Amino acid sequence: MSLKTLENTVVACRLCPRLVAWREQLAHDKRKAFQDEEYWGKPVPSFGPDDARLLVCGLAPAAHGGNRTGRVFTGDRSGDWLYAALFRAGFANQPQSTHRGDGLELRDCRITACVRCAPPDNKPTPTERDTCLNYLTEELRLLKQVKVIVCLGGFAWDGVLKVLRELGHRAGRKPRFGHAAEAKVGPYVLVASYHPSQQNTFTGRLTEAMLDQVFGRAGELVS
Repeated sequence: MSLKTLENTVVACRLCPRLVAWREQLAHDKRKAFQDEEYWGKPVPSFGPDDARLLVCGLAPAAHGGNRTGRVFTGDRSGDWLYAALFRAGFANQPQSTHRGDGLELRDCRITACVRCAPPDNKPTPTERDTCLNYLTEELRLLKQVKVIVCLGGFAWDGVLKVLRELGHRAGRKPRFGHAAEAKVGPYVLVASYHPSQQNTFTGRLTEAMLDQVFGRAGELVS
């Protein structure tokens, strides 16, 4: 399977009835601020070059972010923080990500998520998570240059560890999640970050300096 074939398979996926119903309801009952926009309303594929050495993994698309724009971490506050940090670290050509076709290009970096559909209350069920992680497993098989995986939040940390076990890579005792934590798992180095959600950025749990620390470290590791 090629990455393009995998992307087409992801976008056409209807394996989780609850997620299908929710993402399509969101696309129909639009947020007032986006009434004039056509929502994507489908699973959101990964974004970035196929030969990237850095992979960034989040939880799932936002209801009115990726589920609206069709690009991961695009059109929401979390994405504002993430892409600004990637720009400062040299992994993106611009600090904003507003919509597909906005000129954004990633450099040596690819962005994905454990779950490709927006889940109700941002909480996929374990079955939904495991069903969708099969796509991430296949993606990592195909991404031959990835050396570093930045996991945004504990959900992504656990999901990536599960995928790596499926690929035959184990770290012995399970590495503990914590901001800026690192773990060597098979050929990969995992770097953890608090998720750039409003819950974390508004409260100061995650600051720009903390996010810059993570991507600065990722840059050192891939060089």
